[in-house]
Amino acid sequence: MKREYEIKNLHCGGCASKIQYELDKIKEIKDVNVDFYTKKLKLTMIEPLDENEFLKQLNQIADKVEPGTYFSPKESLQNKSETSQKEKTEKEDSKIEIIVLTIGLTLFVVGLTLEKSLQKDIILILAYGLSGYDILLSAFSNLRKGKFLDENFLMSIATIGAFILGDFAEAAGVMIFYKIGEFFQDMAVNNSKKSIEKLMSIKPDFANVKKSDGTLEIVDPMKVKVGDILIVKPGERVPLDGKIILGSTTIDKAALTGESIPVLGEVEDEVLSGCINLSGTIEIKVTKNYSQSTVSRIIEMVENAGSKKAQAEKFITKFARYYTPVVVVLALLIGLGLPLVVAGGFKLWLSRALIFLVISCPCALVLSVPLTFFSSIGKASKQGILIKGGNYLERLKNIDVVVFDKTGTLTKGKFKVNKIEVFKGEEESLLKYAKIGEFYSNHPIGKAILNYGNVSINEWDIQGHNEKAGYGVNALYNNKEILVGSKKFMENNDIDVPKSDEYGTVVYVAVDSEFLGRIYVEDEIKESSKKTINELKAQGIDVYMLTGDNKKTGNHIGEELGIDEDKICTHLLPEDKVSKLEEIKAKSKKGTIYVGDGINDAPVLAMADVGVSMGKIGSDIAIESSDVVLMNDDPYKIIEILNLANLNNKVVLENVTFALGVKIVVMILGVLGVANLWLAIFADVGVSVLAVLNASKILKEKKES
Repeated sequence: MKREYEIKNLHCGGCASKIQYELDKIKEIKDVNVDFYTKKLKLTMIEPLDENEFLKQLNQIADKVEPGTYFSPKESLQNKSETSQKEKTEKEDSKIEIIVLTIGLTLFVVGLTLEKSLQKDIILILAYGLSGYDILLSAFSNLRKGKFLDENFLMSIATIGAFILGDFAEAAGVMIFYKIGEFFQDMAVNNSKKSIEKLMSIKPDFANVKKSDGTLEIVDPMKVKVGDILIVKPGERVPLDGKIILGSTTIDKAALTGESIPVLGEVEDEVLSGCINLSGTIEIKVTKNYSQSTVSRIIEMVENAGSKKAQAEKFITKFARYYTPVVVVLALLIGLGLPLVVAGGFKLWLSRALIFLVISCPCALVLSVPLTFFSSIGKASKQGILIKGGNYLERLKNIDVVVFDKTGTLTKGKFKVNKIEVFKGEEESLLKYAKIGEFYSNHPIGKAILNYGNVSINEWDIQGHNEKAGYGVNALYNNKEILVGSKKFMENNDIDVPKSDEYGTVVYVAVDSEFLGRIYVEDEIKESSKKTINELKAQGIDVYMLTGDNKKTGNHIGEELGIDEDKICTHLLPEDKVSKLEEIKAKSKKGTIYVGDGINDAPVLAMADVGVSMGKIGSDIAIESSDVVLMNDDPYKIIEILNLANLNNKVVLENVTFALGVKIVVMILGVLGVANLWLAIFADVGVSVLAVLNASKILKEKKES
């Protein structure tokens, strides 16, 4: 049983990790994900519980970790106005905070200009109180709840300790610049969140439904039914997936597929929800309800991506739980233990211990590492690549083999009949029997045969139809047994077929155990396929192609694409693809990607280290079985996601190295008496701001052409 809640008043990435850690302890919860950036809690229950009591329990945990934080049921249309009002209130609070900080900073500067006196101390205390009153209140509140190791308590102890030691200016300055750093940190995080939200702002707000009397009714897209007729005007977003039944226009698909050039949409063309109608008014017949539409699935995939965390994210969350207590213990040893064995006295070593307390918060890590993955997944969605989780993005950095399905992946999957070879009877008769066999087919080859020529079939005369996946079809028509399929299918039915010297996909036709002839069907290679394979090989990645085609056809396509002959695998049935991928994976030293589009690819997509499906022409089961979905079916997107994975890994390593490196150096300098509380503040909030900015740069990286 799955539940989803909005998270309110959560302002700390470290606190989000602590809340998740506490929720993980609840035995009734199977899986839980607290997402700091989307402000959503998603969990799976082992057994149903009373909603009110359960929510009360969750809110008690959240409030204990970060006072004021609570969960509420997923936002509905009715309370969106309340949320909007709350956002206005938060903006006003932010303005007030800026004013208070400015006054505090001004008092601090004035205090520094004065000579040592009671007046100077009072002004510095006022500056401290104005700037840090909320920190002190939170620390006191947490202390009453038995919570000692949060950043508010540690900052309060460090600055109060400075006052006790007589360092009034340092205490006030540290608190002021800590608050300024926190303000810029929040601003950087919010800007990153807004950038990602903008990337995902594809949800339609309304749909113009055409009523039976010709009038229009504006309704919520979620209330539109399959079969309804929609009017989409120029400049409007297409609300649901459908087919154009009237009018023509140009359509902007950039938000879904990353394609910058608008495409022409005419009658009978399919249009996807989330696209923008640029020119003419069109009428669309809805083919999928909102929950199954493209825009809904994209938003759901991206939002759920946060629940599938990478190992780096899990490590940082676990590391943060131990890091702060260890640093606090070291601070106690320095402040209370070293004066007993080392010269300098308690005042000196207490001062140095305070530095440890200030830099003990691991915010730079718990904020920047998840944000890096969050930014990468958001950036990928803008390019028409849906990555279902940070764990899959992490796997993509260690790939040495890419395995492609042929049809619909490296080729367009738009077959056309190239040649008909008749051995008995007439061409019209051969085509008729071939169409009977393919009458119920959804395969591109079957559709190509059905769309060829003017021969029509009476469905009522089809008395039986049995398809054997990967082989062919056995049909009964006017008491005649018809076989349509591969050469192997014919041989299995004891029908001899002449050898063919031509390449291409061949469909054999027989009636009442007598071979009539064969139909050659041709596919077209995608424009970017060869470029993709060349770049993969240039990166040292082995490329394989799997196909059900005969060896001659498979080798011809593979050689044209530049795939090595020993890596072209032909005559494969669906079950053969599984065993072949197992064989390929056994040779791989790092990881394997499988790229496919059809129903037959679902098992291998699920089995690969990373399964990549084609979202435009791919089957629903293939998309569900995959880890990455390419919305415009362009194989070159494989290069883009590998580059993105490497950039993501680079930024994660930069932030971890930078954050830990600076903190460790400042700790050592603090013990040696070189660093002061000012430098410690930089090691805390300063490093956090820089790490967040570094993580968010992924959103600004230009797409490589």
